Amino acid sequence: MSTVLVVEDDQSILDAVEFNLQRDGHEVLTAADGVAGLELARERQPDLVVLDIMLPRMSGLDVCRILREEQVAVPILMLTARGGEADKVQGLDLGADDYVTKPFSMRELRARVSSMLRRDQLSRAAGVDGQEEAELLQGGDVRLDARAHEVWRGEMPVRLRPREFALLEFLMRNPGQVLTREMILERVWGYSYGGETRTVDVHMRWLREKIEDDPANPQHLQTVRGVGYKFVP
Repeated sequence: MSTVLVVEDDQSILDAVEFNLQRDGHEVLTAADGVAGLELARERQPDLVVLDIMLPRMSGLDVCRILREEQVAVPILMLTARGGEADKVQGLDLGADDYVTKPFSMRELRARVSSMLRRDQLSRAAGVDGQEEAELLQGGDVRLDARAHEVWRGEMPVRLRPREFALLEFLMRNPGQVLTREMILERVWGYSYGGETRTVDVHMRWLREKIEDDPANPQHLQTVRGVGYKFVP
């Protein structure tokens, strides 16, 4: 059973999300403001956090930022208002893994939660492609140990969040191959393309900042304009 923390100040939405996730077999923790949500995330260490942006006492963006600053690697699904493009981008920049736009269907939310939990569990257990594949990958000065969940540039360790690690591993297992954003979403995030690929671009920017000497002119993580990305050893 997975534990999901839902932080939402609209009681009707909170009740509906709690009911539906419990039906799917999850233990659900709830909080109605950002401070309480942050405390629960620290104390209970849930497997996933569903986090509204507009919250009393502390915004969801601040909760997300603090958790990432504290190196809490829990997957975070943000709930954003329709038209809140700036909030979506800021949430991803702060370390959220994905977002759902209000109003949303419970079917969509349940599917997104299930796919995020499944992807995170698979990544932690055996890396992106399982234990039968190579555990040590190298391209240029970048080395990745799938079993130990570690990455180095030369002799320097690189700290990556779980989703960043899964993205880099997928790229490194397919060196020189152009991977579309849709392919990356399906493989790394665990769900089919639904019209939003911004999260892939944001995570790629984070990876470049950690992997590349000059993120503006990447040598390894290259963009294929209009198509997607590829890893060049």
